[in-house]
Amino acid sequence: MINGLLFVTNLRQLTVITFSSYLFLDFFMVVTIAQLLNWKTQQRSITVLTAWDYAIAQILDETGVDVILVGDSLAMTALGHETTLPLSLDAMLHHAAAVKRGVKRALVVCDLPFLSYQESDQQAIRSAGRVLRETGVQAVKLEGGNSTIAQTVSVLTRIGIPVMGHIGLTPQSVHRLGYRQQGKTPEEAERIYQEALNLTQAGAFALILEHIPNELAAKITDAISIPTIGIGAGNNCDGQVLVTADLLGLTAKQPPFAKVYTNLREVIKEATENYIEDVKGKQFPK
Repeated sequence: MINGLLFVTNLRQLTVITFSSYLFLDFFMVVTIAQLLNWKTQQRSITVLTAWDYAIAQILDETGVDVILVGDSLAMTALGHETTLPLSLDAMLHHAAAVKRGVKRALVVCDLPFLSYQESDQQAIRSAGRVLRETGVQAVKLEGGNSTIAQTVSVLTRIGIPVMGHIGLTPQSVHRLGYRQQGKTPEEAERIYQEALNLTQAGAFALILEHIPNELAAKITDAISIPTIGIGAGNNCDGQVLVTADLLGLTAKQPPFAKVYTNLREVIKEATENYIEDVKGKQFPK
């Protein structure tokens, strides 16, 4: 027995038994898109978190999280914007490169920001190509699933650029759709369902399902061959994603579907206040 792990061997095989809910070997595996597809078949839940800099990415990678998303949510959580819309492609490249430098095993996916892929297929190719070439991440993510976006996904995947889709609540469409649950009416639900089929057929390797009813997320998950990653979409998806700043309690206000696992705002405040007190009281440095 070593650190809670029992190794049972014979001449032909090594069996690893762990008391964790994850297989021991998963922790050391370099995550690939093929592995995500296998995990859907195996019904092994996929874990996804966001990162915006080297230090956060390194910590997340060391925990064994499967996918690290350089999300355009960093416009709000790291840069102080009210929406994701002001974020430029150059800014995403800057953050994605820093994140990738901190990651050894997780699959890293980078958002294509607003107006970096919607103008034309040629623009999408240039933007996605820059992301992969200049940052080293393994895939891009883009929002929407109508016929135009599905065509863009098809163009990118045909030339070898892996694409993760994102449907339901799509923050880049905030001024049209708002920050509210999508898919509540039969018409909306059917549209989102068809978008999932469109993106799957176009070659996306996974889909983010954001803030849609549990039943709709379950229907999509059962209908398509690629993994679904839920955020505010219930527990029937193939995996889950949270904005790390929400998980850590760094944001002043979290969405209703987020779970706060710790309150780093208070931890940071307390540590900083103690530092200020020590400096003013001549207690630091000794």
